[in-house]
Amino acid sequence: MKKSHIIMAVLFGMVWTAEASKTGQQLGQRIESVRTTAYTYGTDENGDYPTSNALGQPLKAGEVRSAAADWSLYPVGTRFRIVENGQEYIVDDYGSAMVGTGTIDLFKPSSGEMNRWGVRRVTIEILEWGSPERSLEILSERKGMRHIREMVSRLELQEAT
Repeated sequence: MKKSHIIMAVLFGMVWTAEASKTGQQLGQRIESVRTTAYTYGTDENGDYPTSNALGQPLKAGEVRSAAADWSLYPVGTRFRIVENGQEYIVDDYGSAMVGTGTIDLFKPSSGEMNRWGVRRVTIEILEWGSPERSLEILSERKGMRHIREMVSRLELQEAT
């Protein structure tokens, strides 16, 4: 098991298998007690890009919704399902409050849904692991902010081990 994955597992209380850390992908892997918050359209919740994700695309609000996470933990493109309600998400966004916390911010298409969600601990099932390489490629061009530098540093550490 890679040293960086062991550290992440301990930090976030997750159970990672040796196979998952070797391949970066284990379909059906469940991670329990993941802290989730919610965000919606608008500058108050989504900064300077009120309707776009970190890839510059519209936030997803359909069968699969957008989610913001620490890309060094949940790389861009990671798809997961919330076990408790079956809703699927894809990590296509990030935010400064997510980095280093293990929290995933779930996109909700209305303020009412966002407020009803609040903060919840849920079990997620990984449907597809995203790409650490793609995450690093995207983030390396944006190192002007501290939270992005932190994700880049962690991704580079993972790549080196």
